[in-house]
Amino acid sequence: MTISWIVTGLGVIVSLLGWYLTPTAWGYGIFGFGLAHIVLGILDMFRTPVRNET
Repeated sequence: MTISWIVTGLGVIVSLLGWYLTPTAWGYGIFGFGLAHIVLGILDMFRTPVRNET
């Protein structure tokens, strides 16, 4: 669960960086990359952990 919060937080930081660069193509790419990390971090929070029973 902690890793999910870290990925989501980094996504917010990267998205804010992209937001400030938005008039350029690089800004839109960085913004989308950050949004993807936010979505993936949130989706990972709902995933059930895999248990090894060896």
